[in-house]
Amino acid sequence: MGRLFPCLWFDGNAEEAADFYVTLLPDSHVDKVWRPPAETPAGPAGMVLTVDFTLAGQRFQGLNGGPDFTFNEAVSFVIECDDQAGVDQLWAALTADGGEPGPCGWLKDRFGLSWQIVPRRLDELLNDRDPERARRAMEAMLKMGKIEVAELERAADGA
Repeated sequence: MGRLFPCLWFDGNAEEAADFYVTLLPDSHVDKVWRPPAETPAGPAGMVLTVDFTLAGQRFQGLNGGPDFTFNEAVSFVIECDDQAGVDQLWAALTADGGEPGPCGWLKDRFGLSWQIVPRRLDELLNDRDPERARRAMEAMLKMGKIEVAELERAADGA
C-alpha cells in the first residue's frame, strides 16, 4: 500500500501557497510542480495543476482545482511549538497579508486554510495532575486568540 497524504484544493494559487508554507517549518520543501500536457477542467495545458510539497516531513499536494470548493474550519492543521517564540513567529507569518486571527490558537491564512498554533506547554497545563490548575489554564485559553504561555501559567497558578 502507498502513503497517505492530504490534497488541498486551491483556486489557482497552489504553487504560491506551497512556496509560502515551506518557509514556515524545518524539513519542508517543494518536491514537484506538475503542468498537464493537455487541457483539464481546471484550465489549459501547461498551467500548474498540482504541487507536491513537504511540510515538517509530511507530504502534501496542492491542486489548482478552481473556485468550486473552498477551505473551512472542518479541517485544520495543528502546529505544536516548543515555545512562545515559535508561536509568535508562526502566528505572525500565517496571519500576515490577509490571514485572520481566530479564537483559542486558531487562525486562517491568506489562502483560507485553518491552522491551530499551540505551544507544547498548553497540553502540559491542560493535563496537569491538579484539576484546578488545568481548569484555570483551560478557562484562560478560551479567552485568548493567540495562545500566550505566560498568561496560561499565571492563570494555572491562580494569579
